[in-house]
Amino acid sequence: MIAERSTMAAQQATIGHRVGEVTVQVLGRDGQPVRDRAVTVEQQRHAFAFSNIGFDLVRLVGGAAPSAHDDAESFGGAADLGLDTVSSLLLNLFNTATLPFYWGYYEPRRGAPDTDRLTETARWLAARGVTVKGHPLVWHTAQPGWLLDLPLDEVETLLRQRIHDLVGGFAGLINCWDAINEAVIMPVFANGDNAITRLAHARGRIWMVRMAFEEARAANPSATLVLNDFDLSSAYECLIEGVLEAGVPIDAIGLQTHMHQGFRGEEYLSGMLDRFARFGLPLHLTETSLVSGHLMPADIEDLNDYQIPDWPTTPEGEARQADEIVRHYRLLVGHPAVQSINYWGLSDAGAWLGAPIGLVRADGSRKPSYTGLEQLIKGEWWLGPTSLRTDGEGRVRVRGFFGDYRICADGGGQALFAIEPTAAALSVTIDG
Repeated sequence: MIAERSTMAAQQATIGHRVGEVTVQVLGRDGQPVRDRAVTVEQQRHAFAFSNIGFDLVRLVGGAAPSAHDDAESFGGAADLGLDTVSSLLLNLFNTATLPFYWGYYEPRRGAPDTDRLTETARWLAARGVTVKGHPLVWHTAQPGWLLDLPLDEVETLLRQRIHDLVGGFAGLINCWDAINEAVIMPVFANGDNAITRLAHARGRIWMVRMAFEEARAANPSATLVLNDFDLSSAYECLIEGVLEAGVPIDAIGLQTHMHQGFRGEEYLSGMLDRFARFGLPLHLTETSLVSGHLMPADIEDLNDYQIPDWPTTPEGEARQADEIVRHYRLLVGHPAVQSINYWGLSDAGAWLGAPIGLVRADGSRKPSYTGLEQLIKGEWWLGPTSLRTDGEGRVRVRGFFGDYRICADGGGQALFAIEPTAAALSVTIDG
């Protein structure tokens, strides 16, 4: 028992920066304190962004792709599970969702963007209290074929217009974007010709980043704009240094951690987070994945080069994935610079590269990794219904993770409040 208490205390100490305490004074509609009354407090939402991709929802909520998009890649494969199953699994754990805006899939035919379906999907998520993020505004992969033969000046003009249309058009609904994706290799990307690589080679990396951020900022000054990359080496650090020295105001640093070749371990991850935290910007773990089957061979340099007909999930792999995902999330939430974690897929069905990276199997049944995350996000890191009693001034003290809460008074009436880093005391008026 002593060892168990010691372990729990150590775990809580590592996430103390996520927890706050507030004195809540409960007032009635007459403005008088609700004295000596039983109340129940329950968390409603985390301030921390626990995210997953919502690609499957594009078809489930927005409907089938328009006829002009018949040649575009479909989004996700879990749509076959149905909206009820996908939404219940997603909404149970995640308060943020990333939607796909890959240029080649969003606008496979020039002048025919998939605006309506993405708008409907984003509205559906927002109506359920989910924060929506768009991915990505600028990327050299998944670009439209019709862009290839255009002169660079026209490519630049169209790219600027795309950024302006997306960020401005979705402002208020989507206020967070991966502004530019994988800029480290963008000018030298050699896996086939593409217009964005040619533009980046001609203009330079920092110019591309500046262009993406300035166009997006002009379209929505309040947007959160992320510089995102899979290259976590010093090359990315050098790019960030150059971008900041050039006066480009990036809001967050995006770090991809696809671990198809195995969990990278606490020592590596802690050191990596510290290297990027030195810039004083929030860290977004934008693309995280762990497999529940055999690991990809270690000699594969580009994960996209390993695509096999069948990559099944296994009981042994699922146990390993569950252990590693809990360790991964504990470490990330324990680091004060991390602001968001986005897992790259809910289900194995249609998962990236066909890998068994989902939190549920292709048939929708939960893997141990889903249960492990649930025990953290909605268990250990969550304040469930807690019975308290107001004092003679109608006050109660509430300690919990930063986020949104509801307080209900015995006999009727409730109110909402938030635990925030800067709040020590507040008053709420119950509605009954």
